[in-house]
Amino acid sequence: MKLNDVLTIHNTLNRKIWSNFRLKDNILNNLRTIAQDFFKELKLDGIEIDDITFTGSLANFNYTSYSDIDLHILVDFNKIDENEELVREYFSGKTSNWNNKHNIQIFGHEVEIYVQNSSEPHHSTGIYSIKDENWIKKPKRRNPEIDLEMVKRKVNSFVDMIERAEDIFDNKRYVDSHRVANKLIKKIKNFRQSGLEDRGEYSYENLTFKYLRNKEHMKRLFDLRDLSYDKELSMDGNYRKKFKIFINQDDFEGKPGFNRLDEEEKFQKLVKRRHRRAKNRLIGKGLQKAGKPYTKKPYRGRGKSAPVGFGGT
Repeated sequence: MKLNDVLTIHNTLNRKIWSNFRLKDNILNNLRTIAQDFFKELKLDGIEIDDITFTGSLANFNYTSYSDIDLHILVDFNKIDENEELVREYFSGKTSNWNNKHNIQIFGHEVEIYVQNSSEPHHSTGIYSIKDENWIKKPKRRNPEIDLEMVKRKVNSFVDMIERAEDIFDNKRYVDSHRVANKLIKKIKNFRQSGLEDRGEYSYENLTFKYLRNKEHMKRLFDLRDLSYDKELSMDGNYRKKFKIFINQDDFEGKPGFNRLDEEEKFQKLVKRRHRRAKNRLIGKGLQKAGKPYTKKPYRGRGKSAPVGFGGT
C-alpha cells in the first residue's frame, strides 16, 4: 500500500468543478435543482430547507477519481418530530432509495444526497453553501501526517473480516452471513465516524474507510449482505439437497456418515478462493524495478494442473 492509495493532495481544487474557489454556475444550478426536487418529493408540508451544501473531498484538495459529490440538505429535525433519531432513520431510508435509484454523474463523479440535521456538526474542512454561493469553511491545502502503517493494518484486518463473512456465505449459512455482514458494515461506519470526530478527515480511520470504498471492498460487503438476505428468503427445489437425503437414507447405512465428495468440493472452493486472494496480495510486493528479463506483469490466475504421471505418484 502506498500513500497515493489512501490520499492524494492536489495543488488546486478540481478545475472542472471550481473556478477561482467558486463553484461553476452550471454545476451549482444542477445541484440546487437535484436537492430541491428530492426534497419536494418528500411532501413535508411546512418544512423548509435551511441550506444545501457541497462538501467532501471534491470540495477540498484531496479528491480522487473515486470521489463522490457529497450533496447535503440541511433541515431542522425538531420541526418534523421531537424524536430526532426517528427522523434520521426516515431520511436515511429516503436518501438510500434515491441514491440507489439514480446515477447522476458530473464529470465522472456521482452525486450522492445526504439529509443533515441543521444542528449537527460537520467534520469536513471544505464546506460550500449552494444557497448562499459562498464558503462556510474554505479548504486549505496542507500535507497532513498520515499513519500509513496503521491504515495498512486496519485495512488488512477489515478485508480479512469480509473474506470470512464470504466464507460463511459460501458454506450456505445465509442467515449467519447476512447477520455478520450487517454487523461488519455498522462496525466500519462507527470506526470511520469515531476518527472523523476525533481527528477529522485525515484520520487513519477515515482513510481506512476510503481505501475500502475505493478498492470496492465495501461494495463486496454490501453485495454480500443483500445476496445473503435474498438467499435466506428464497424458496426453490433444491434437488442436490434432496439427492443427499436420499443417499443418507441408504438401508445399508444406519447413519448419514461423511459425504467425502461434498466435503472435498467445499475444501477445493475454499483453497481456490484463498489462493486468488493470497496471490493478488503478494504479487508486486518486491522492491525490484521492472526490466529485463522480467518485462511482463506476472500472471494472477491459477496455473493449469499437471497431467497424470507428472510430479510424482
